Amino acid sequence: MTPHDQYPHDPRRSSGAGGPYPENPGGPGLGVELRQGALVALAVTVAGVALGLLWLWLAPRMPLVSDGKAVFIKNSEGEEAIGADGTFVLLAAGLGVLTGAVVFWFFRRGGIAIVVGTAVGALLASVVAWRMGVWLGPAQDVAAHARAVGKGKTFDAPLQLRAKGALLAWPIAATAVHLALTGVFGPRDPEPPVHV
Repeated sequence: MTPHDQYPHDPRRSSGAGGPYPENPGGPGLGVELRQGALVALAVTVAGVALGLLWLWLAPRMPLVSDGKAVFIKNSEGEEAIGADGTFVLLAAGLGVLTGAVVFWFFRRGGIAIVVGTAVGALLASVVAWRMGVWLGPAQDVAAHARAVGKGKTFDAPLQLRAKGALLAWPIAATAVHLALTGVFGPRDPEPPVHV
């Protein structure tokens, strides 16, 4: 009787890995996973352009008026100032949900590098969107803008993000959705073989 006949179900012989289980069954290697995480971070960061344009388009404007000496808020009881922040948070959270779902769809077997890449990319995307909206929005030099439009004329205040915590809406939503989908639909660890 050969040694193989004595142990026909020896998992060490069938795996060829010198042990009962492969190191990472069915998953990518560390180098591949790191490259995937970097790719996800880059792709999500680029998506910040979309958020910036949407924020610029949808955020309420705060009207200002000049009397020739000073600049005043035309409607002091308006909520445009907080409306810009709220619009940013809602758009960023929506894109975060979409990002988390798309990343999970393409990288179901991804590990921690994918999650980190998603979170880092979403944070960078939020910063890109914020700076882009400010840059493309109404002029930042309020005094010069007031002089340009003239006395008694209404003009828009610069687009601002007053609550910087809004930058976390996208990464939090994206990470939460990705982890939730992974927990529900992600691959399961293989069951250990039962020896009889």
